[in-house]
Amino acid sequence: MADPAREEKSIEPLIALEQVGAAYSNGKGLLQVFTSVSFTVGKGEFLAVVGPSGCGKTTLLRVIGGLLKPTSGKVAVQDNDEGESTRRRTFSYVFQNPVLLPWRTVRKNVALPSEVFGDGVIRARVEAMIELVGLREFSDSFPDQLSGGMQSRVAIARALTYDPKVLLMDEPFGSLDEITRTRLNLELLRIWRTIGAGVVFVTHSLSEAVFLADRVLIMGQMPTGVIADIPNNDLARPRALDMFEQVEFTQRVHEIRSYTREWEA
Repeated sequence: MADPAREEKSIEPLIALEQVGAAYSNGKGLLQVFTSVSFTVGKGEFLAVVGPSGCGKTTLLRVIGGLLKPTSGKVAVQDNDEGESTRRRTFSYVFQNPVLLPWRTVRKNVALPSEVFGDGVIRARVEAMIELVGLREFSDSFPDQLSGGMQSRVAIARALTYDPKVLLMDEPFGSLDEITRTRLNLELLRIWRTIGAGVVFVTHSLSEAVFLADRVLIMGQMPTGVIADIPNNDLARPRALDMFEQVEFTQRVHEIRSYTREWEA
């Protein structure tokens, strides 16, 4: 059964993309990355995005987060109070690599946004976010003293100091081994349930997408854009590792894979 509370959250949209296109200059003109992309992200929803390499998944995150202006269409953010303080940012990012400063401790890496924006409220969240990701005992450790999974947790804690409405995650666990990646999937779901923010999560792993998300967006080869939007709320929450053995889970992965055979060949 689906989680009724999660379904209710997914109904109310926070972000709406309407016929959005994106392009880059390649020196000879504009290279169209995708065109006519339309979908919504609900408040508190976990949305996964899968697609072939080079199809525009990272570009899509940049457009959603306002780092890249679309060449067509528009991105609307509901409840966007222009009078909010800088800490109340709509979006925060977790990148493919943790991007930690090696000369700064865990605490000082997580505190970096408070220094950049001079925001004391963010500073007050630092210890709470370190606690949330389970690194309190490592607050004074440096990045080279941490495992890859722990470094990823630091990056998540740093992103959460913004108190974002939506966390944009670009293959944050892609470089980790399978065991660590699975453990962090469970940790991310725990954190997501705790903070109540939405998540847009880019991944190449179909099983990871199904395990984590309420919905899975499938992108085709550039410049196709989104070719399918697969609801995933019928899989029970909270998700647990035994789900990987369930028939419903396997069927959903196969359903999504049916859209991807061309770019997986």
